[in-house]
Amino acid sequence: MDQLGVLPAHLAPCTAQVDTTGELTIGGLSVSALVELYGSPLFIYDEEHLRAQMRASAQGFGQGQVIYASKAFPAVAMARIVAQEGLFWDAASLGELHAALRGGIEPAKIVLHGNNKSMEELSAAIEAQVGRLVVDSFDEIDRLEQLGTSRATRVWLRVTPGVEAHTHAYVRTGQQDSKFGFNLANGDAHRAIARVMASPRLSLTGLHCHIGSQVFALDSFRDAVAIMAELTLESGLDELCVGGGFGVAYLRDEHVPSVGAWTGWLREALCAHGLQEEQIFVEPGRAIVAASAVTVYTVGVIKRIPEVRTYVAVDGGMSDNPRPVLYGSGYEAFVPTRLFAPHDATVALVGKHCESGDVLVREARLPSDLSVGELVMTPVTGAYGYSMGSNYNRLPRPAVILVRDGRARIIVRRETLDDLFRLEADV
Repeated sequence: MDQLGVLPAHLAPCTAQVDTTGELTIGGLSVSALVELYGSPLFIYDEEHLRAQMRASAQGFGQGQVIYASKAFPAVAMARIVAQEGLFWDAASLGELHAALRGGIEPAKIVLHGNNKSMEELSAAIEAQVGRLVVDSFDEIDRLEQLGTSRATRVWLRVTPGVEAHTHAYVRTGQQDSKFGFNLANGDAHRAIARVMASPRLSLTGLHCHIGSQVFALDSFRDAVAIMAELTLESGLDELCVGGGFGVAYLRDEHVPSVGAWTGWLREALCAHGLQEEQIFVEPGRAIVAASAVTVYTVGVIKRIPEVRTYVAVDGGMSDNPRPVLYGSGYEAFVPTRLFAPHDATVALVGKHCESGDVLVREARLPSDLSVGELVMTPVTGAYGYSMGSNYNRLPRPAVILVRDGRARIIVRRETLDDLFRLEADV
């Protein structure tokens, strides 16, 4: 065991500690005390971890610009931290744009994405004077020219460079067969560059690509950097964003480079291809936020089927973490009040939804003497848990709290039953 008992340190938030009783504390506060105060399920975010990851990514990228990919966790409180740390904000919808503005992000530091932006979204971005608008299709060029103002809109073009990222098919975005961006191989990218450069209502300042998410292979990034750097320079453009998608560790036997190592490697690779640091942008989202949070549940049912399986059912599930059912994503599980106890039984950690696929951890290692009412925690849930969550089976969504220096504050309150029905008409 390491200093966190059975919990591997690389899966824990940076302020995580285990007290003498074997209980996990984050930000100086015990997990059980937080659940007693705020209920379960509960997302606990470590603010110090978030800030440290942002600073490490920025330090690794030198004079380049780091853009937080907000879809990983687009809360207004997160936008405030991003603003304070001086990062840019990547929005992919009107809602994520408004989260940035409400959180104090300077419009010049907002990058708006989306493969099918509505006229409303484009109008809002132009009115807010966002720093970069990432154009994804010829139809979008048409819309922008219709909305053109006296001031040319500053845009990037998203290019699909034909690079196959080694990751799940649903989160690959850089291959030729993609709903995103202008295809480089068939000439669409060059046609789009020529058209935007000729438009008096648009100002083309750079290019963008993104090859996928949860990518571990450096070779994929190396190929994308070479292709996109050449296209940027030959087009005479000033800026290049190579996206993000750096893989993070979810399992005890997974080890990946730090976010600072990733951004440092990309900076060196881009500069080696002739770009200046001031010209380059990167979008780490998951790598900043994933390990900053844990989700804590309460055990409600333990169902033992001899010689088959033991099911441990908790008070959340696919509504607060859909990644296992969507992508087959793996997680670990721990009892946060007994981290010195042997986690010596293999069980299926499942949610409470009416779906057989509502499995959080298919082969979770938990104490064999686990009992109903105890807490179970899944770490590395800071990305794509709350943001992809739902109200399936009419479950209210959990509270989200931020902890730091012995203080906790609610940044997203727990939904109530009234919240679930607030949009319904009385017919």
